[in-house]
Amino acid sequence: MEKHPLHLKNPELQTSPEVNRAVEREERQTEEKIPNDPAERVEAYMDRLENVFLNPDERVRERNLDMFRNKIYDAFIIKKENFPESYFELQQRIARERGQAVEEIPENVREQMMSVAIEDQKHSLDAWIDYLSSNDAVYPAWFKYYAWNQVTKLSQFDKERGEFKKRTSTTVAPYPDIYREPLAQIADIYLKVKEDNKHLREPEIKEAFSKKFPTLYAELISKSLAASMEGREEVRGEWKKYQQGRNGDAEQLFESLEGKGTGWCTAGRSTAETQIESGDFYVYYTNDSSGEPTQPRLAIRMNGENKIGEVRGILPHQGVEPIMQEALDAKLQDFGGEADSYRKKSNDMKILTALDQKREKEEPFTKDDLTFLYEINGTIEGFGYDKDPRIDELREGRNTEEDMLVIFECTRDEIAHVPSEITEKTKAYVGQLEPGIFQKLSEHLEHVYTSFPEKKIRRDSVEIGGKSKEQLIAEMESAGINISDYAKSMMGNPDFTVSENREEAKLVRLTVADLGFKTNATTDQIYERAEALGLELCPPDTGPNYRLKYKDQPLREYVHIGMKQIAARDGDPSVFRLRRYDGGLWLDRSWAEPGSGWDSGREFVFRFRKVEA
Repeated sequence: MEKHPLHLKNPELQTSPEVNRAVEREERQTEEKIPNDPAERVEAYMDRLENVFLNPDERVRERNLDMFRNKIYDAFIIKKENFPESYFELQQRIARERGQAVEEIPENVREQMMSVAIEDQKHSLDAWIDYLSSNDAVYPAWFKYYAWNQVTKLSQFDKERGEFKKRTSTTVAPYPDIYREPLAQIADIYLKVKEDNKHLREPEIKEAFSKKFPTLYAELISKSLAASMEGREEVRGEWKKYQQGRNGDAEQLFESLEGKGTGWCTAGRSTAETQIESGDFYVYYTNDSSGEPTQPRLAIRMNGENKIGEVRGILPHQGVEPIMQEALDAKLQDFGGEADSYRKKSNDMKILTALDQKREKEEPFTKDDLTFLYEINGTIEGFGYDKDPRIDELREGRNTEEDMLVIFECTRDEIAHVPSEITEKTKAYVGQLEPGIFQKLSEHLEHVYTSFPEKKIRRDSVEIGGKSKEQLIAEMESAGINISDYAKSMMGNPDFTVSENREEAKLVRLTVADLGFKTNATTDQIYERAEALGLELCPPDTGPNYRLKYKDQPLREYVHIGMKQIAARDGDPSVFRLRRYDGGLWLDRSWAEPGSGWDSGREFVFRFRKVEA
């Protein structure tokens, strides 16, 4: 039985309704009575949560998260009726300070402002959900529960005051950012507190454990931020390898990071031990004032013997400092083709740094510069957990209308904003998607946006037909693509039909939001809207064929195939899903009953419906 201090930190938890339900459930399943002991009762609840949200089967875990995500939103995201008037007054004041005369905010603008704030809250909450349910967060289930329960009561961290603001039903701000190093340090403190409480006799542990989570978390964040500013100008140093399974390496790794403000969760002793168990760990230390390599600046965590798990730096959200790029590139050469995706990230960061320098010198951006900055041909990828903040900084203040003319090499009248403006000369469409829009737009028109540059409608094509399910499976396996048992069972279903002849299918990728749904929508609603726009469902073999073609899929991206549902081995109506995770490329399935709900960020692929002659 795993010992934990939850019943000490939260005495009321053991008698809560959710714990009572978990205890009753386990007693029914095991036909054994659980002792009326706080630790035993809480442990039953932790087992239940772990099975639902931390299931070792990644597909089961993702399905559970999808099922519960909207319920989580409903419980934690601010409702429109709860937006305080002070929020809109603040926006008016900000506008006036910028020299904009805003006496009253129109109702449609208020609606838009609320929708943006709600989406920001969802994004910040998703970050915690995805992190705590990922393999990167190597904490016990009870600590993940405790951290979630605490951070959902907090607003943003005030760096000047060194404290968190409390969250209420009228809080508009997003949820707190994730500070991994302080979180790991708290986990270390709590792991030292066993049921016999012997560590509570240690003054430092006793003092830290007695503090409420927000206070302790805020103090450790402040220390980490202060420490991270030391010795930033030095780049000389050396790499050190901590070997998987070698006695003492995890302890040495932890000690080398302790108090250095890296922001890495590896700065926690228990986390360092867990990560060394899964693979080697490399750290680049720059020289201190004595010329000794003691300042950690870069980390490469291996997942298994040869696979890179992650690359991290010490910028916010663990981004890599531009001045450390050369040291990182040299090290990546040691990993051969395995590091190709990381070399792409490194190149993206170099280009971004060059653009930042151009901006400082007030040099004009070329077409290639703008094409990269606005991510016309692909996403800018970095090493941190979040999007590099320099992207928004470089875009801020630019005239996007003028930049579009350069990127698309066109005049203003060659950019249509409503369907009635579309002509044979149209080179780009930037506007809302209206019924029949895809039959008015040329299927070869490359630049289609609902808003520029954030909401690009991606067009693609793939050859379908002419290959049996056996051929498709063999080709995917030969290419190193993972195929879930559920996807294989769909391909074995008689409803999985394949045309005898090969043909090119023009595809359109749309999010639920692109289709015009502000929140979530059912499968049937999504399909009906796509048909109204001039699209159609994809043939069944589109998923496997598109999986074979789409090998440069970004990490943690999910794409669902808009198709007639096929029952998987469990009998559930499903659609193919293309994803890329740490384990590589996958052809999987997603549960897709007609009434299943999908949130606004989910992406579907539909086929371009040609106008019949």
